[in-house]
Amino acid sequence: MLDIAIDGSIATLTLNRPDKRNAMSDGLFAQIDTFFRAPPAAVKVAILTGAGGNFCSGLDLSEHAGRMDAEAVMRHSRGWHATLERVQFGGLPVVSALSGAVIGGGLEIATATHVRVADPTAYFQLPEGRRGIFIGGGASVRVGRIIGADRMTEMMLTGRKYDAQDGRAMGLAHYVVDDAMAKARELAEQIAGNAPLSNYIMIQALARIDDMGRSDGFFTESLCAAITQTSTDAREGLTAFLQKRDPQFRA
Repeated sequence: MLDIAIDGSIATLTLNRPDKRNAMSDGLFAQIDTFFRAPPAAVKVAILTGAGGNFCSGLDLSEHAGRMDAEAVMRHSRGWHATLERVQFGGLPVVSALSGAVIGGGLEIATATHVRVADPTAYFQLPEGRRGIFIGGGASVRVGRIIGADRMTEMMLTGRKYDAQDGRAMGLAHYVVDDAMAKARELAEQIAGNAPLSNYIMIQALARIDDMGRSDGFFTESLCAAITQTSTDAREGLTAFLQKRDPQFRA
C-alpha cells in the first residue's frame, strides 16, 4: 500500500490505494510509521505523494465504522498524533506533492509535511462535520495554526472545498504548479543540498518556537544560531561563499 523508491538521497513514498482514492487504512498508516521511525541513513529528504490522481481522501471510513468504542477511537487518534509527530519532527525534511483529494486525514498528513506542492487538480476539505464526527489526526492544531480557528470552523461546519489556488492563498499549499511531482523533486534536491544540521534545526525549532512566548522564542533562536553558526558546515558555507563556489557539506 506504500510504494517506496529511493534515488540517491531522496526517498519517494507513494500512497498506493488508487481504487480508494488512497484512503488511509490502518495498514497503510502503519507502513508510513515504519518508514519514519527509521529512514534509511542515506536518505536526506522524503517526497510524499499519492497514486492515481489523488493524494489522500482521508480516513478509510469502512474501517472506522467498526471503531465505535470511545477508548478505541482515542487510542487510534493518539496513534495518528504519534506518527505525524515523527513525520514533522523526525528530522527528515518532507515535501508533499498534492493532487486531487487532500481531504480530512489526507490534509492532516499533508500539513505535517514541511513543503507542500499542489497541482491545479488539488482540493482541500475537512468534511468530518458532514459525517457526524470530529477530526482526530491533528488538524485542530496543524491546520488551525495555518488558516486560523475562525476559517477552520467555517471549513468544518460547511464541508466547503477549497481549490488549489485558494489553498495556496490560505497556506495549505506553498506552490501550485502544473507538475507537482517535478517541482517536488526539484525542491527535494535543493533541500538535500543544504547542510544537514541546518535542515535538522529548522525542522526541530521553528514550529516549537511558534508555540512559545516571545522571550522563550528569542532565546531558543539564539541557541539555534549558536549551534549552527559554529558548525563545520557553517565554516564550509562561508568559505564557499567567499571563494564563489558551491559548498561541499558533509554527507
